[in-house]
Amino acid sequence: MTKEEKEEKARAKLEKERERLYLMKEYERKHADCRYICGVDEVGRGPFAGPVMAGAVILPADCEILYLNDSKKLSPKKREALYDEIISKALAWSLGEASPSRIDEINILQATLEAMREAINKLEIKPDIILVDAVHIPDIDIPQESIIKGDAKSISIAAASVVAKVTRDRVMAEYAKEYPGYGFERNMGYGTAEHRKAIGELGATPIHRRSFIHGYIK
Repeated sequence: MTKEEKEEKARAKLEKERERLYLMKEYERKHADCRYICGVDEVGRGPFAGPVMAGAVILPADCEILYLNDSKKLSPKKREALYDEIISKALAWSLGEASPSRIDEINILQATLEAMREAINKLEIKPDIILVDAVHIPDIDIPQESIIKGDAKSISIAAASVVAKVTRDRVMAEYAKEYPGYGFERNMGYGTAEHRKAIGELGATPIHRRSFIHGYIK
């Protein structure tokens, strides 16, 4: 391939990526009259162990972050790179979390909503509108729009997804050092075969969600 052909291929790839990002700004364009649009998303509703984490991100209106997408569709290396770019470009960002004991106390849905409210309330800028993935957040005095699969349809929600995912993965990697044998650095607390076996052999740790693992505890 010649140098010119390589450059043309790179230009075509970049154009295709910008077209994809344009489509992911549909809801941001819909609310273009709002100065501060905040995306909110959570990670960690399904794991047997660890917190549920919520991210809230306000991006500038003209912000371009290439290859930003739903965090589940990105490699760990890509998520880490995007995390750095997001927090460097964001007008404001924050995190909220609910502990395993809190999840057991009020159930995972309510704990998720509580973490989302915490993330929103910690923002240094009050949003004009909240775009949130799939759910409606009660007890928030800010207009909001719930978008099914929003982390793949809104750059603001995708950014929140990446920030929350990277942060939670780092937390679980630290827990892996404190509680070896469960594979937290690999499974991030999800109920893999390795993890279920470890629970049966080693028992539960303080970061396990008792309401999720009661069938696996001796």
